[in-house]
Amino acid sequence: MAVDIVGSSVVRIDGKEKVTGKSIYSGDIVMPGMLHMKILFAGRPHARVLSIDTTQAEKVAGVVAVYIDKDVPVNEYGLQINDQPVLCGPNETMPGANIVRFVGDQVALVVAETEQIAEHARNLIKVVYEDLPLLVDAEEGLKPGAVILHPHRGDTNICVWDKIRKGDVEEGFANSDVIVEDTYRVPVQEHVYLQPEAGIAYMEDGVVTVKAAGQWTHADQKQIAHSLGLELEKVRVIYPVIGGAFGGREDMSVQIVLAMAAMKLNRPVKIVWTRKESMFGHGKRHQMVIKAKWGATKAGKLTAVETTFIADGGAYMYTSNKVLGNATITQSGPYYIPHFKSDVIGVYTNNVPGAAFRGFGAPQAAFMAELQMDKLAEKLGFDKVEFRLMNTLKPGQTLNVQSAPPGPISIDKVIVEAVTRTDWALVDGKYTRQGKFKHLNTATKKVGVGMAAGFKNIGFSFGYKENCWARVQITGNGSIEEVTVWISSAEVGQGNHTILAQMAAQVIGVPFNFVKMITMDTYDMGNAGSASASRLTFMSGNAVKGASELAKSKWDKEDRPATAEYTYLAPHTTPFDKETGKCEPNFAYAYVAQACEVEVDIETGEITVLNMISANDVGKAINPNLLVGQIEGGAVQAQGYVLMENYITKDGYVLTDKLSTYLIPTVRDIPKKMESVIVEVPDDRGPFGARGVGELPYLPYAPAIISAVHDATGVWINQFPLTPEVVLKHLGKI
Repeated sequence: MAVDIVGSSVVRIDGKEKVTGKSIYSGDIVMPGMLHMKILFAGRPHARVLSIDTTQAEKVAGVVAVYIDKDVPVNEYGLQINDQPVLCGPNETMPGANIVRFVGDQVALVVAETEQIAEHARNLIKVVYEDLPLLVDAEEGLKPGAVILHPHRGDTNICVWDKIRKGDVEEGFANSDVIVEDTYRVPVQEHVYLQPEAGIAYMEDGVVTVKAAGQWTHADQKQIAHSLGLELEKVRVIYPVIGGAFGGREDMSVQIVLAMAAMKLNRPVKIVWTRKESMFGHGKRHQMVIKAKWGATKAGKLTAVETTFIADGGAYMYTSNKVLGNATITQSGPYYIPHFKSDVIGVYTNNVPGAAFRGFGAPQAAFMAELQMDKLAEKLGFDKVEFRLMNTLKPGQTLNVQSAPPGPISIDKVIVEAVTRTDWALVDGKYTRQGKFKHLNTATKKVGVGMAAGFKNIGFSFGYKENCWARVQITGNGSIEEVTVWISSAEVGQGNHTILAQMAAQVIGVPFNFVKMITMDTYDMGNAGSASASRLTFMSGNAVKGASELAKSKWDKEDRPATAEYTYLAPHTTPFDKETGKCEPNFAYAYVAQACEVEVDIETGEITVLNMISANDVGKAINPNLLVGQIEGGAVQAQGYVLMENYITKDGYVLTDKLSTYLIPTVRDIPKKMESVIVEVPDDRGPFGARGVGELPYLPYAPAIISAVHDATGVWINQFPLTPEVVLKHLGKI
């Protein structure tokens, strides 16, 4: 009997095929009679479409069809609200559909016998535009007289406005001995998943099937069905192997247009975006400006916080409402603050839409919160670790939304686990610096040590009834020979299907290799929800565990083959109060702290991360090696965000639209040393006590690095990426 599968680092079930190149991704699929699609993007940030002439494109030999806005049955879509046209065009098939609002709006489709023919014909389409006034600065979008980008939706560019009103901030500041005010700027970030947007669609038995990478099969199905005017059962979504996601595949890209063409032509249709198309045609991490005022007493207690976030939502909603909701909660850091006032505002602009990205608003919020904590500690004369431990949330204390965090609060533990692996030690009951690295300083290179902490929700928030479905079947002649698990959850590289197989094997008591996984399909499967919000270990784990227990019970009663379905329903949450933000927004949180050592070359502005320690409370490590992979991968991706990834736009146009101009970390850029610390404080509601880890390593990385840069140089930098130019400018060298 298998008794130790959960907690063991079994080899991931998809590992061999991926490392040997045998895995079939969306762009690898070939079908008989397959056609190829190319999309004509707007290529301009704000304009009215006056006319589209497809005559010359249609004459090209090998062109099978050209589609424009009037060919879309219901020309609207969106994950949160239907505010984006499938195709923009002159016929105004929905209110505002005759306007392009960013360079990546889709205007026409060409379907041809080859990709080359489709591309040639696409370039022959003539579109007449009337350029409209630009809005590319979110702060400008709030001013009187600003151009309104969605006038059919109202007379404002505000797409999100969350408010926090806890206690009395005026009283709190009056009782403060020290106040720190500052402004922070966080940048756009590109997802750079390995495979760009790609897919294929075809008809089978009257059902249009779409094979394309995504993060939530059933949400994709719903949006495709809506735009094509179909019943849900007439649309099937299957995810092939997924080449990374990081939140960037939550929103539609190629799925609807592929399905439409396949349905109209009754032939398979395929598309693969170029990297350039991916970099301007799909959502990115939100850019934000954050104004913060924090107060504390000379005894070291936080008293009051007042903040304003202005986030660039880009042309359409995407998930801005949810991203900013998460930023609203996490901006307090894992600290108790009695008085809190905040306005978190998302603004429509003519930039590429702000979208989900690993961390989902929390990295931006943590950047501000952790630097404010550092600056208060410095001003008060406290060690930054000791100051944090004096203010961390304790059981019964409330977040800024006036409710206590559910589950165990492990922030003190992860902070200590991180910092004591570098320059801090407990001396006379207090954590203090030991000065281990002073001898490394030279005339041109300075070494500094920094730290930061954070917390993140597990699962969907604000009253959404979190649920996840799974089915398990046990078969065999007398004894168990095979266990089959059906679940539609997306495997985006995090190892979800492997740990689900581990859980099923553990519950049923069979070897790991007895378990067969059938996944990522809407056919004959219930809704598993999205691969986002660090939710799948918790949600799909509970669903598979529940179905496995029911199936095992049937098997033991000789009801064979034993098949059971189970839908896990998470604990109840509540939405923001519109005026105060009061709510019980989440059913679980996870906690993280990071400490780092960096070297700053004060002549070149280059920053080298010498050591990064990341301590993450995961509840229970289902597969420790997979956890370490998530921690290391998340930290390296966050390092790119902080030090080098520089997504540059001008007047709505993307200037860094290729990987030769948008630089991401390579093996030469990662930390010289990295330690992933797995902390296990079980959550009784999680499967085997587990929570989730996917987003945690991202949250404190930026403030930890900048804390260390300040320690090395004495200079605060309130923005990133910390390119050499930015560093030298703040050092007064240029």
